[in-house]
Amino acid sequence: MTDRRGVVAKRAEDLVSGVPYVRGWNRARRSAGALADQLVLLGLDSDFPGLLADVNVFGDGLVHLGTIGPEAAELLANLIAAGLEAEQHDTATEASSAMRREAPAA
Repeated sequence: MTDRRGVVAKRAEDLVSGVPYVRGWNRARRSAGALADQLVLLGLDSDFPGLLADVNVFGDGLVHLGTIGPEAAELLANLIAAGLEAEQHDTATEASSAMRREAPAA
């Protein structure tokens, strides 16, 4: 079974002609590298020792986080939540500023 992005598809072990495996793997490698860079900055690189790029049978890039401890998973969830909260705050601030600029002077 495969989800709509093919992430659950089996990893590519036997290559089929005409499937862009290298393109998918390169994209996954760049993304895994970007994540690894951020993990290093946060001092979390040792918490994700299984981080690697891969490709599935359809040539879609995959990024494996590997097996991580519950503390690392919780910290990652907290970082994502904080990022989303900051993004929502920035969006609300921009909307408020736009409304003030558009409001007629009294």
